[in-house]
Amino acid sequence: MKEQTKNWLDFTKEDLKMAELAFEEEIYNQVCFHSQQAVEKILKALIEEKEEVPKEHRLLKLSRICGQLRYNLEEFQEDFEFLDKFYTSTRYPFIIGMLPEGLPIYEDAKKSIELAKKICVFLEGLISKK
Repeated sequence: MKEQTKNWLDFTKEDLKMAELAFEEEIYNQVCFHSQQAVEKILKALIEEKEEVPKEHRLLKLSRICGQLRYNLEEFQEDFEFLDKFYTSTRYPFIIGMLPEGLPIYEDAKKSIELAKKICVFLEGLISKK
């Protein structure tokens, strides 16, 4: 495994930890943001093993790149779409209106962190097979 891949994985774990801590503190917008970030970083770890990582943040686009590298992530497309909506909308107060339902609530946060953990376990398995 490349050293930079390990770095991506370390950052992935940090974002998952931040999501868990924010969940305990009921800071749901940060749970959703860090869940999205964890998945973004592990997708980049997967890409890193085969080519240069693009400056891209959208999970759907990163997953298409993974598809071009022969990783089948079709089963996660709806999950990526769900998490993608939190990348920008949870970062800045002037963008809060981008989410039609407003700030994320408990259910959004719970789903976000569960999806992030599930995706990260699966992708880490792909990376460790190399």
